[in-house]
Amino acid sequence: EPDVTIVSGLKDAAVAEGDDVTFRCQVSHENARDVEWKLQDVALQNNEMNEISVEKGKIHTLTLRKVTEQDIGTVTFRVGPHVSTA
Repeated sequence: EPDVTIVSGLKDAAVAEGDDVTFRCQVSHENARDVEWKLQDVALQNNEMNEISVEKGKIHTLTLRKVTEQDIGTVTFRVGPHVSTA
């Protein structure tokens, strides 16, 4: 299995309370496994507040819906040993 690396990392975002914010991270190979999103070191699941998806096979996206002050912090995307933060 090829080593999946991060081609394009996360970018910092500032957003008003109540708005949605989307983070994108591009990886080198499609169908990457061992992928994880975290907010403030808490693993995120796909639910009504966090939309996790993959576009075009390589672009992993995380949308945080209706953010609040409690959502301030570091967003982390990990694939295997490679990590990007914003």
